[in-house]
Amino acid sequence: MTSASDDDRRAFARSLWRYVGDVRPPFAVTPEAGQESVWDYPRPPRIAPDAREVTVRLGDIEIAHTRRALRVLETASPPTWYLPRSYVQVALLQPAAGQSHCEWKGEARYLSVVTSQRRADAAAWWYPAPLPGFEGLEDHIAFYPQHLECRVDGLRVLPQPGRFYAGWITPELVGPFKGEPGSEGW
Repeated sequence: MTSASDDDRRAFARSLWRYVGDVRPPFAVTPEAGQESVWDYPRPPRIAPDAREVTVRLGDIEIAHTRRALRVLETASPPTWYLPRSYVQVALLQPAAGQSHCEWKGEARYLSVVTSQRRADAAAWWYPAPLPGFEGLEDHIAFYPQHLECRVDGLRVLPQPGRFYAGWITPELVGPFKGEPGSEGW
């Protein structure tokens, strides 16, 4: 159950966005057959299952491998991919400092990925108690492609521009993407 203050916070956050996936802005790239525009994604975001093969590696070590990923689709951003904890080598994850809050998903906790050869600090995160509507993210972990080698169907993803964002850019996506220079007002 959400409180009135949670609802007020979400309403305020929603009011800040000019584009919410109902109308593609004139500067957005028009998708061709087989492509997706991130400007058609909704706000608030939605969760979409994806059966493509997803792998995450740090150096030579495979951290995760699944065909049961979830993509969170949100206006202007490449999808953030969440992998079921049961397909992740959780023994290679350690709690990291810091947390963040998403008005839609809740409080995130960060994880470092640590192998015998390398360490990637705060390279993953999860929602211990997702907010209503995002319960599907429970027991799922997301990874920053800026710090790790993330692949979808064998193709290495590109990281979403910007320091904070963690979207995975795959070949079928068209933008422009939040995080690029000049996108602060989106």
